[in-house]
Amino acid sequence: MPPRLTAVVLTYDRRDLLDVILPCVERQVLSDMRVLVVDNGSSDGSAAYVRERWPSFDVLELAQNIGVAAALNRGVAATTSEYVALLNNDLELEPDYLALLVAELDRHPEAASAAGKMLSFFDRARLDAAGDLFMWSGIATHRGGGEVDAGQYDMPEEIFAPCAGAAVFRRSCFDTVGMFDEDFFAYLEDVDWGLRAQLAGFSARYVPAAVSYHMGGATTSAEKSSYNALLRRNQIWLILKDYPARALARHAGKVLVHQVAWIVTAAREGRLREQLAVLAAVGRGLPAILRKRREVQATRRVSLDRLDAVISPELTAEDSRVERMRSIGTELASLWRR
Repeated sequence: MPPRLTAVVLTYDRRDLLDVILPCVERQVLSDMRVLVVDNGSSDGSAAYVRERWPSFDVLELAQNIGVAAALNRGVAATTSEYVALLNNDLELEPDYLALLVAELDRHPEAASAAGKMLSFFDRARLDAAGDLFMWSGIATHRGGGEVDAGQYDMPEEIFAPCAGAAVFRRSCFDTVGMFDEDFFAYLEDVDWGLRAQLAGFSARYVPAAVSYHMGGATTSAEKSSYNALLRRNQIWLILKDYPARALARHAGKVLVHQVAWIVTAAREGRLREQLAVLAAVGRGLPAILRKRREVQATRRVSLDRLDAVISPELTAEDSRVERMRSIGTELASLWRR
């Protein structure tokens, strides 16, 4: 019999991080579990290190970095368990993290995924994410990201989607929703999957008692400038692929305002050429995205009213997340100019 859950740990080139995440996985109270480490083309001997230090763990060693989405898919495809946990390498987990998420999915058979409360690894009084939020303008952000944890997210509830860096998925839902979109390479592949799951009629759950600690981009921090372009491209692809026709028509103004704001900001920061390159990449992928759109919309099982119930209101100028997004944009611009 396969185990109830397979914990898939994705790693790339940060062997030092394995000394944090893998002991945490090893200490999980959920006993009916297999651990699979997916090494996405590391050049620092990570795969050999895992085999030596944790011989009971399985290792899937990829010859090269094929992107986050594709590597996650290889991990999911290598499982036969009822549940699959997808874990980044820059995490620390409380011992009951996976057990609590599995129990929540057992209680909610309509849910495709579940996530816990993610705190900052370096400032454990501050939230990193309490699930993901998504807005019709195309903005995706972590719920509660950057806020002091004062108990405001201590209620188990339905959310739009989990962050795939520390979530448990019902394995059978991949058969309906499909795998992560490998054309995305990295960034928003989990938001895209979460929206497709909502379209197919599945929900997502948030379990605040399940606590993890996130180092925040420890694997990709040195590459934020190039990943910014991926984020922009994938956001537009997600909108074109996943929005029902009526939603596109109804929210086109919000989408346009957000896209124009990106371009104006980039022009002010001397990055207009980068944005034009993003739009060119969007155009090159458009035929494939339109083919995928037909497949996604054919599996839609919910009304726009149902989608509106899980899509968040747009950000206002007073929202603390606006300032956080501005600071991220400033950091990305600084990295680009170097």
